[in-house]
Amino acid sequence: MEKTDTSKRLYWFLGTTFFLSFALAGIYYLVFPEKDKVSYTIMAALYMFMPLISVVIVDMGIYKSNPFKTLAVNFRPNWWYLAAWPGMIVIAFIALGVNILWPGISFTPDMSGFFERMSNQTSPEQVEMMKAQMESLPLPYFWIMLLQLLVAGISINAVAGFGEEIAWRGFLVRQYKNLKFADASLRIGIIWGIWHAPLILMGHNYPDHPVIGVGMMVIWCMLLSPLFLYIRLKTHSVIGAAIFHGTLNASAGLPLMYIAGGNDLTSGITGFPGFAALAMVIALMIIFDRFISKKPITYCTILEGIK
Repeated sequence: MEKTDTSKRLYWFLGTTFFLSFALAGIYYLVFPEKDKVSYTIMAALYMFMPLISVVIVDMGIYKSNPFKTLAVNFRPNWWYLAAWPGMIVIAFIALGVNILWPGISFTPDMSGFFERMSNQTSPEQVEMMKAQMESLPLPYFWIMLLQLLVAGISINAVAGFGEEIAWRGFLVRQYKNLKFADASLRIGIIWGIWHAPLILMGHNYPDHPVIGVGMMVIWCMLLSPLFLYIRLKTHSVIGAAIFHGTLNASAGLPLMYIAGGNDLTSGITGFPGFAALAMVIALMIIFDRFISKKPITYCTILEGIK
């Protein structure tokens, strides 16, 4: 009976999440076929909260339980929050390093590659204005950017990230608690990736390859999923995963700031170099977990990892 109830709750959640999310994206596309930047940003922000709304509908509305008490929503910090916050910035720099070594991509410490890409999206006057503003800053732009990424990652971006993480690393972790770490991570990653499909088809992350981009996003989420799950279990909180998510979204564009060449499939943290970088980080995570960590969790079930 418990297994049936667990399955039904999962199906209710998946159906509700995909219906609300895809409906929001579909309505937006019909109302704003030109997809102006302001309206799209608002829609994308709302989209991130559809999983949270779905969790509330299923847990509170159908099953009369409080998800904020049962899904590890707590603020008890530990040292693993450093991996969730500045640690994500380190991963962005690893992705930058892989990008620099990737065929067809060159390192541009003067940000000339970034300004070249911007010139394809805005007027030359706006690009020159942007350069002038950066040059007038009291500190080199790199350090100000780093501070901005850290602040955004733990504040407004983390709030938006929580809209997703209470579902992916909260609700789904509870539903998959009897599965092994790798199995649960893979399932969550696939669901998470497919959920992005409407945004990707509208040009998000892969504007030049929106159809191929759907598959790319699924692979990217599958690679990110074990890292997110590890952070969730080690911080004992969905908040840790939300901070990790927020800092990821804040720092995802960092590799593109200092490279030239490539396209949306072959550059950046969401392209093939990013995949390679995430694979390296996963390998390091597994080595740490198996040989250094006092409590290895990557070969356990989720429930054993939580305990």
